[in-house]
Amino acid sequence: MKNIVYLIIGTVFGIIMYKSEAASWFRIYEMFSFQSFHMYGLMGSALVVGIGVVQWIKRKRLKNMYGEEIIIPDKEKSLARYLIGGILFGLGWALAGACPGPMFVLTGAGFFPILVVIFGSLLGTWLYGLVRDRLPH
Repeated sequence: MKNIVYLIIGTVFGIIMYKSEAASWFRIYEMFSFQSFHMYGLMGSALVVGIGVVQWIKRKRLKNMYGEEIIIPDKEKSLARYLIGGILFGLGWALAGACPGPMFVLTGAGFFPILVVIFGSLLGTWLYGLVRDRLPH
């Protein structure tokens, strides 16, 4: 039953991503070319909502579906980690024309060449797992 709920939530999220054009290569191109505010507005509003929900969870000490308190640990402070990771993520996003969420939305919408990008992202994740212990975190 729980998996059905996750499937429904994921489907609704995918529909919202597609209808809001967050998975549109043209919107992503406009964003990286600083030609449109559309994607910045989407991401900015998602950021504001996300910060609000996290603060609400922390203040109300909400519990998960198993009755355990939700604990969100603080992130480590590291400029290099976020700077290098952000640059790599942004370059990949700009080259592929999609970040991880929209990649699957595009597959569901029938844009099957994105499967090459999904394969590449899975390969990169696997390679990161191999070398993670040797990287400066």
